[in-house]
This record gives sequence, C-alpha cells and structure tokens, in this order.
Amino acid sequence: MMSFVFFKKVSTTIVGILFIATGVFAQEEKLNNADSVAFKAIISGLTFPDKIGQGTKRLNLPKVGSGYELSLYGSSKKPVIDVDGKVYQPLTDCEVQLVFKLKNKTNSRAYEFPHAIKVTGQFRPQSGVNKQPFVIPSLQEWNGGNGSFKLSANSRIIVSPEAKKLLAPAADIFLNELKELTGHSALTIATGKAKPGDIVLSIDPTLKNFGEEGYVMNIDQTVNISAAYYKGAFWGTRTVLQLLEQDPAHSRIVKGKTHDYPKFEVRGLVLDVARKFFTLDFLKHYVKMMAYYKMGDFHIHLNDNGFKQFFGNDWNKTYSAFRLESSTYPELTAKDGHYTKAEFKELQKTAQLYGMRVIPEIDVPAHSLAFTKVFPEIGSKAYGMDHLDINNPKTYEVIDNVFKEYIAGKDPVFVDPEVHIGTDEYAKKEAEGFRKFTDHYIRFVQGFGKKVRLWGALTHAQGNTPVTSSGVTMNAWYNGYADPKEMVRLGYDQISTPDGLLYIVPAAGYYYDFLNVKRLYESWEPNQIGKEVFLMGHPKIRGGMFAVWNDHVGNGITMKDVHQRVFPAMQVLAEKMWTGKTDQSNWDAFAKNKVNIGEGPGLNMRGTVDSPTADGLVLKDDLTAKGGNLNGNKSIELPLKEIGYPYSVSFTLKPAQGNKGDAILFKSENAKVFMQQNDGLRMGFSRENYTDLFEFVFAADKSYKIMLTGNEKGTWLYVDGALVQRMEGKKLSFETTDGKISRMQTLVFPLHHIGDTKNGFFGMISDLKVYNKRLNESDIADLNKI
Repeated sequence: MMSFVFFKKVSTTIVGILFIATGVFAQEEKLNNADSVAFKAIISGLTFPDKIGQGTKRLNLPKVGSGYELSLYGSSKKPVIDVDGKVYQPLTDCEVQLVFKLKNKTNSRAYEFPHAIKVTGQFRPQSGVNKQPFVIPSLQEWNGGNGSFKLSANSRIIVSPEAKKLLAPAADIFLNELKELTGHSALTIATGKAKPGDIVLSIDPTLKNFGEEGYVMNIDQTVNISAAYYKGAFWGTRTVLQLLEQDPAHSRIVKGKTHDYPKFEVRGLVLDVARKFFTLDFLKHYVKMMAYYKMGDFHIHLNDNGFKQFFGNDWNKTYSAFRLESSTYPELTAKDGHYTKAEFKELQKTAQLYGMRVIPEIDVPAHSLAFTKVFPEIGSKAYGMDHLDINNPKTYEVIDNVFKEYIAGKDPVFVDPEVHIGTDEYAKKEAEGFRKFTDHYIRFVQGFGKKVRLWGALTHAQGNTPVTSSGVTMNAWYNGYADPKEMVRLGYDQISTPDGLLYIVPAAGYYYDFLNVKRLYESWEPNQIGKEVFLMGHPKIRGGMFAVWNDHVGNGITMKDVHQRVFPAMQVLAEKMWTGKTDQSNWDAFAKNKVNIGEGPGLNMRGTVDSPTADGLVLKDDLTAKGGNLNGNKSIELPLKEIGYPYSVSFTLKPAQGNKGDAILFKSENAKVFMQQNDGLRMGFSRENYTDLFEFVFAADKSYKIMLTGNEKGTWLYVDGALVQRMEGKKLSFETTDGKISRMQTLVFPLHHIGDTKNGFFGMISDLKVYNKRLNESDIADLNKI
C-alpha cells in the first residue's frame, strides 16, 4: 500500500511560545540566552509531518546541523508511534502528541518541544455499526461491528496451549468472576477450538508494541483477547466483565474490535493505613476493585502518627503505628492492628495476579514517632519526636535494620520491584543532613535490587549534598517542596500527586473530604502537577496517584466512610490516567453511565442496594411469620447484609423488661444497632471501634414507630414521626489547643440479622421497611400514620 506523509514546518510563532512558556519544558542543563537563540533558530527551520497515511512504518526525523542531535523523546500513544519512531496503524484515525529533544552535543544542553501528528487508521467511520461501548476507563480505539456476542450458560474460557501456564491464574480469576456475575455455574476453562459464546485468552508476541498492559480484543461470535504479556490479557478480562455487567441479562456484548492500552503507566491510590487501620480483607477487596478499573498501583503508607496538640501536647500519648510484624524489633509492631509478614507478602502476590503492584512505604525521617517510641534516643530534641535525629548514627543503624528486614533475602517480604522510602516534610534547617539521609536510603534500598520511590522534598531541602536520581521516582505532591520541572531536570521520574487536587483527608476541613470529580474529569491529567504542565507524552511523567490521609486519629471515620470517598474518585481518575481527555469525553454522559458499573463481581463495600420501585423500597417484612418476638437469644436472618448511604430503615419496636448491656437489634459483620441501659433504655450503634448512643429514653412495654436515616454526614433518629436526634456535625475539643476535630457519627446500617443468639434484644420488632434513600419529613410523617 502506498504511504503518505504530510509535512508541516514548525512556525516561528510556536517556537517563540515554547521558549517563553513556563512549566512545559525540561533540559539536561539550564539554558542561557545564547542557547535559547540557537535552539530557536534551529527549531524554526525544522519540518515535521502533520499527518501520516496508511502504510507508513517509520517516522523519519529531519536533519539538524553538526554539533546538534534531534531525537524523538516521548509519545502520548506509544502503541501507535513509539520512541524509536516506528509507526503502528491504529484501528481508526488518532492524534499522537510527540515530544522531541534537540541537544547541543558540545555542552549537553537540550530543549524539548512538542508536535502533534494525526495517524490514519485502518478503518473509516461507518454508519449503522455498533458505537463504542462504555467502560471505565474508556477504550483507546474502537471499530464497531454489527450485532452482539452472547455468553451462554455453557460458554467456555479457552486458553491457547502456548499460553496455558502463563495465563492460568488470569483464567481462574476470570472464571470465578464470570460465575459470580452471571450465575452460570457450568462455565468452564478449556483448550481447543473456540465455539460461539466462548471467550479466548491468548499471548501474541507480535503485540509487544502495545506494551505490558495493552491488549487487542475482537468481539464476534467469540471474544478473542490477545496480548503480549499477562497484564494486558488480564486487563482485557476486566473490560469483558464491565461490558457484561451493564447488560441487564449479563450475557451480551456488542461486536467490534478494540486496541486498548494506558496513556500513563502509573495509575494508583495512596492509602494511609497507619493513622487508621484497614483490615487485610479490606486491602484484598481494594486490590480486586482497583484492578476492575485497571488501576495498577496500590501504595500503602505503613507508618505515621497523629498530631501532638490533640493528645495533650505529649509525644508519649500521641497516637502512632507501624503496621507490619517485625521480628527485628517486635515492640515496633502496632498492637491495635497490623499485618503479619506472611499476610503482607500474600497480599502483594495476589495483587500481581490481578495485574497490580503494591508499593509499600516506610516513611522516614519525619512522620516517625512509631520508631522513636521504641528508640527514644533517635528522636529529634530540636524538631520533635516525630522527627528522627538524622545526625545520630544510631538512627541509621535502626532504620537500616527496619528496611533490611523487609527487602533482604531471596524471598523478601516486599515482593514488588519498587519500595517507597518516604522522605518528606522534614525541618528545613537540616537540609544538608536530610539530603544525606535521603541519598543513603536510596542507595541502601537499591543495594538490595529494589527501585526507589520517594516524596518530593528537594526544593524545600536545597543544598550541596548530592542525592541520587538515577532510577528514582518522585511523588510530586507540592511544588513548594519539589519544583517538578527542576526535579525532572535533575533526572527524577515524576508521579503527579498534587495535594491541591488529589488529597482526600476525611472530615478534616482541609484539602478535600470528597474530590471534585467533575473538575478532575474536565480539566486534569497527570501531566499537570500543580501549576506546572508538562508536554503530553513526556517520558519522565510516569503517571498519577490520588491519596487518602487519615490525619485526624479517632474522628469516627470508618473503612466504609473512606471507601465512600474513594470510589467516585476511583472511577474518574481511572479514566483520566488510562485514557485521558479525548474528543468523546463528556462529563454528563460519563456521570450518567458510571452508575451502571460497580466495584467488581462479588464486591459491594458501599452496601448499594437497587430498588425495583420508585419509592426506593428494597425490603419489606412484617417479621411476624419469622417470630419478631425476641427473647434475648433469638436471631432472625434477613436477605440483605447491610445498606449503605443514603438509607432509611423503619420498624415498630416494643422493648420488654430485662434488656441489659448491648442488647442487639440489628447486626452485620461490620456494625450493630443495640439497646442499652444507660440512665434509662437507649438506642445506640457501633462500628469498628466507635460507639454512639442516642439521648432518647425508651420505656419498657411501650410500642414505638422508629425511623433511622443515614448518609455520609450522619445518622438521624425519628420516634413516632418526630425527629428526636440528629447525629451530625459533632466536634471534639481539646484542653491544649483551640483546634477541634470532627467526630463523625455515620452508620452503614446492619441488616444481616435481627437479634442475637447470645446477646439479643428482649421485646417485639415488626413491620420492617428499608429504603435506599433518605426519606424526607413528609414521607416519614406519612409512614407514621399507617
């Protein structure tokens, strides 16, 4: 086939803009005026293709004068144009944003500049074919067919013989999830020739241009997923599951073909498990949920501490935790929740099967109270016991041993290739010592064959002590601490983690309680770090992450509450980090369609319950047939385990004599609602380590119509149609500071059992109604009349 290349000269105007623009460049050495003039003159004379036609296999770069070198430095779509200049034809026309580097070979100074090229696709747009189906993240390329694939009760997952060993874990996971989603227990894994209704997984080495995570999927009578690597094939199964989830019968997928691959390599979440413990089951669920959205990096922040002013200004009383089992220093391990080394290793290995990396973080030399409580002599007398004394040789001895415990040996506790060493927010006066400390731990961790990640801090800690940058990735979180363009010039890879956009600090009153997902969808991609915007496709921008920081210890926030904040952000940021902004990007359409995709087969951490009726009623049971007369040792099982925000639960309650302790009314594995003798008979609820009691006092042998409503802000109690208490907006005060923290009083309502066989309620409960919305005052009054 004849190839066509359309050339376009880089205009002087564009070159001028490039030279004066802020934050869109990086060079190996800082440019002086003479460099700028020379580069400007050369670039203005270069001619680049504006469009590449079918059949073109390579992008040829224009010649530059002697003493200079021009290279293709970055590409926003490497599977279409890679950094070697090879061109791979996409399914349909697309635009690739390229980054070129012009280098002065004499002084090693260089300048980067962009150019966009349109690449002609294999297929022309057609009417009457299937439109691109909705998934999160969106497919990169799509060519529609006609009709739909149908999964049957006897469909099979076919694994090609040459890929059987490699793809067996992916096929097993996929099979179990298909069964969970569809209810088809007869689905199997097989080899051999595919039949209509089968799904084929295969490895194809010729697809290496799609990278580790890319895949090709052809949907016809069968679904064929091909990739060069395990992770790409696994991501293809996530797409199939999402497509099936959105079909009411969980059986049909529109026919067509996709080429799908991520725009950014790093797409992830930072979770602070130190100041708030998250169970191992929660972390496992998060691995599965994040994988469902092709979010590949789970960064787990393992140690930290609360703020001293909320603990009597006493470091000894201030909360701190290190969440890993330690054999070297057993007293370091948190007593109120930790992960054994075997558990944490298993989590990481499970994550790998789901296409993910777990990035463990041990945060030093600030945020380090957990270490100084065990070794007070290594705490800083000048800057506080949450700072390590970085001038004390004992500090290096202890922290060396801590890292060594988890990264040494043939089968280390930290399984994945990258380890995060923290290094942020240390006292500015100690810049040289901090830089020495940082460099030591970069080299120390690298010495065990690991790559290093760290927090950006080297603009804050300016100095003369060199800090290793080769092979080091920096979470760029605040430009005042680390100027991103300067960090790139120094050689650090960047993960865009801007605090002003992507930090969730639940109920703290600063940063975000819930991220502004509409704003993120419409105006952010990982090439933006604070005010700095890098060229799209810049190779030093590895991707992005958002973060949850549980700064306010003991503020009533539960794992469920954290998840309520994370999930909407997860959906939007998965889109922004994999696909980015496209011509099809539309917030209203995305917001409408995203509600049809959940957390993944078998997961419902939000406790979402759909209602078949407009009034939101999801469960109605008068309980009389089940014996709603409870005698303290009776339990009634309900068809729902729990209901998440927002909800309303109404029932008739008649307490009997003899309710003592926490007499359980409702319970699930996550929470309970109970009656308690506490200056009279009161209703309360508990979840995790938090308990709240309503003030209303109930009388024995009297009937009450109860309504409990809740959302992510609080829980309200109505008795006989009247609001008696609104648990919302509570603040905790402290003697040693004027500062206050919110004390959340939220409840994901437990519904798995009414009563309990050991510690149950005495009395009658009947006429149970559960709604998946918060009823208003009028609705509650009407229900009370019935």
